Amino acid sequence: MSRDSLDAALRPPSPRRGWVWWLPLIAVAVDVLVEALVRGQEPVSSVLIAVPPLAAATRGPRGTALSTVVCLGLQMWTAARRPGHFAEQHHVAVYVGTLLIGVASVALARQRERTRRHLIRAHSVAEAMQRTLLRPVPRRLGPVRAAGFYQAGEGGTLVGGDLYDLCETPFGVRAIIGDVRGKGLGAVQTVAAVLGSFRVSAHEWRSLSGLAERLELSIARNSPAGEDGDPELFVTALVLEFPPGGGEVRIVDRGHPAPLVVGGPQARRLVTEPGLPLGLGALVSGGAATTVHPLAPGEVLLAHTDGVSEARDADGAFYPVLRRLGERFRGEGAPDPEAVVAFVRSDSERWSARTGDKDDDDRAVLALRPDPAGAAPATEKRPHRNTPAHPPDHLR
Repeated sequence: MSRDSLDAALRPPSPRRGWVWWLPLIAVAVDVLVEALVRGQEPVSSVLIAVPPLAAATRGPRGTALSTVVCLGLQMWTAARRPGHFAEQHHVAVYVGTLLIGVASVALARQRERTRRHLIRAHSVAEAMQRTLLRPVPRRLGPVRAAGFYQAGEGGTLVGGDLYDLCETPFGVRAIIGDVRGKGLGAVQTVAAVLGSFRVSAHEWRSLSGLAERLELSIARNSPAGEDGDPELFVTALVLEFPPGGGEVRIVDRGHPAPLVVGGPQARRLVTEPGLPLGLGALVSGGAATTVHPLAPGEVLLAHTDGVSEARDADGAFYPVLRRLGERFRGEGAPDPEAVVAFVRSDSERWSARTGDKDDDDRAVLALRPDPAGAAPATEKRPHRNTPAHPPDHLR
């Protein structure tokens, strides 16, 4: 976020004038009305002592100070209308009390403004971090149409333990989707390590299983250590590849829910050969197997994290993502990836909303559809800025 946009965000926003915003004005209006009705027989201006705290709840320091001055002026004016009352001890006490409460209210309003500015800055940093870690999914990447969404489970956070990314490489369009065990700062650090490694290594490693091994190495080198480190840290992940020729998808499954295919007569779940999650690969010898599945023209591959498939309804039943997708897109020859993602997002939210409890698990979804006919002409393609013109000899 640029400095100008941040300064613009930190300016006091136009107030949403709900009933709380109007309370100070209502209190002053009521006092003036009652004062007119009693015709100076009884002093009622002491109720104005509550106006500065009410103003501090919705206005800045200047507005709160102005309300204090207005209240003091009204109190002195109403007292001066009664002979001998202006300097009477009771009225002087009201003046002093209003002044002291007004000063405290100005301080509270200033502190509220500081807190608001701090929260805006923190939110801006979190948003920038989210855009850096989880970049928006492009509508098209080479010969592949794409869509996706991410939602952190913990309220008030933008980044959690789920991850995704995709890029166009010399070996085709590659994508990753994963779920880090645990939450908090350690999970975010692991997300950054895996995605950073994927964005570099996906352009260099011809072997998809070799790419997965490189991602595992990044976890070992960059995972949080020390007292805050998690000795059982791992990441379930799918590493996907759509080769330039099209017509198939290659999958390395590291303990993640298998992807689904939507389109044609019915939705189906692809069969993979699951390996151990990233971070636990040292427990077995040999790399993870790569499975290859043909994709008919127009079929959409959907990968998701367990925050989607493990959403529960009021009866504790898991969200049946495969069945729901089959019912919604049965018979559609070439579903739009954006429509598939939008349906999964809204339908799973409605499913879990039946419980009364807020689902605190992260959710991530990627929908990918090879569409070579809609790809840009070869003369218009530009290499990715991280794509080497010639892969290293030992990786060819």
